[in-house]
Amino acid sequence: MIKVYGVPGWGSAISEVMLTLAEIPYQFIDVKGFDAEGPQRDLLQKLNPLCQVPTLALENGEIMTESAAIALMILDRRPDLAPPVGHAERQQFQRLLIWLVANVYPTFTYADYPERWVQNTPEQLKKSCLEYRKALYMWLNDRLIAEPYAFGGQLTLLDCYLCVMRTWGPGHDWFQDNAPNISAIADAVCQHPPLQTVLKNNDII
Repeated sequence: MIKVYGVPGWGSAISEVMLTLAEIPYQFIDVKGFDAEGPQRDLLQKLNPLCQVPTLALENGEIMTESAAIALMILDRRPDLAPPVGHAERQQFQRLLIWLVANVYPTFTYADYPERWVQNTPEQLKKSCLEYRKALYMWLNDRLIAEPYAFGGQLTLLDCYLCVMRTWGPGHDWFQDNAPNISAIADAVCQHPPLQTVLKNNDII
């Protein structure tokens, strides 16, 4: 069985939701506190020198990191969780999956630990990252016009990202007022019955 090393509500929640949607069994191992010195960090660092969540130990003992790589691994097992190969939506799915990780994710890395990057103005860096993140989400929102999910009636792994990331800053109210398409997609995912338990465990609903 896959082991997911993570923290409830953090980036590992995306992997949990994707694995649950794909009906792939996993065991969750809570490493809360890994971002400070202590036993949880020591445990995680043995598996992943970068000490990041999610970190997955696969059935064969191999280590898998990076949420986009995890998504691609899941698609190898459940290709129905993305638009079909040969369809125009497939390329858009691939683009937006990598776009989220390459562009939006770094704003959390810098804003959550600004003191790691600047010594004199950490609060300014945090504020700048949040404003840039808002601009990115509004760009994405304007390109998500399908319903109830990002690609119409098909629930894909991209929707899992949107559902979880909607709970992070700038928060539910901001998304509802400024990125209603993302908010509506996240709401639709939250109503999917097989995901109720994992979403509750991660304080998403």
